[in-house]
Amino acid sequence: MNVELPFAPVDTIIRRNAGELRVSAGASEELAKRIQEHGAALAADAAERATADGRKTLMASDFGVETVIDKDDLELPVAPVDRIARIRIDDRYRVSMDARVALADILEDYADNVARAAATLARHADRRTVIAEDIETYFSLFD
Repeated sequence: MNVELPFAPVDTIIRRNAGELRVSAGASEELAKRIQEHGAALAADAAERATADGRKTLMASDFGVETVIDKDDLELPVAPVDRIARIRIDDRYRVSMDARVALADILEDYADNVARAAATLARHADRRTVIAEDIETYFSLFD
């Protein structure tokens, strides 16, 4: 599976949660893969809800979002999130702009939670760098 999400915004998300810790490229890559997997699964669930409602367009409400934030307030770019949303759904579905922004917001919150925990794991291991193994450990403990 190709990772659609650029690593730079993911790195920024980890850094804002890591404080004084450094961030390895491997940690950013691992979290980007996990964000993509989670986003694709959420979009597949949203597509099922849209189908149940007789629609071919995914809406923000299909992701459980009532109020959509401004896309400029997000670190994750919307275009790659749109590609992530389409990984597990077929081409007959459309993804509204509000749905893309809602999914990006959900994925950014998800990434913040993982990054915060990974930073805690790095500190616990008495390291000064968040590494891919911290992300993997988080998922082995909490997934």
